[in-house]
Amino acid sequence: MKLPALLALASALVLSSIAGAASAQDIELGKLKISAAHARPTVPMQPAGGAYVTIENRGDNPDTLISASSPVAASTQIHTMRMEDNVMRMREVGKLELPPHARVTMKPGDGYHLMLVGLRQPLKSGERFPLTLIFENAGRTEVMVSVDEAPGR
Repeated sequence: MKLPALLALASALVLSSIAGAASAQDIELGKLKISAAHARPTVPMQPAGGAYVTIENRGDNPDTLISASSPVAASTQIHTMRMEDNVMRMREVGKLELPPHARVTMKPGDGYHLMLVGLRQPLKSGERFPLTLIFENAGRTEVMVSVDEAPGR
């Protein structure tokens, strides 16, 4: 992806995703609790979108989110967004470490998110799609992601 397109995509994710909405689905996988799986609608021809979940490690041992996938995209990558030198920077991190008794809340604009690359169709408000998460120790689970508008629109 070329830099101008990547910057436009990052800006679109930040601007269209001001706040997260909770999903009614909570998944228990060993000592992990996965909740609040959601995504924002995309526009036609948008090549990528973001998905967000909250992962709580209730155990005494660390775990790691090592990959994710969804049939709505060609690939799903674990990304982080951080403000560096007054510039919002997004980068793929490959994995997400989950320390014991810690919670990671993925959210738009700052922190972690799951980048859905090569969308096969637009993500439409009111729809849901499956997202598979694979953890180093806890194994694999599937969550349903709700597509919804940012509050206040």
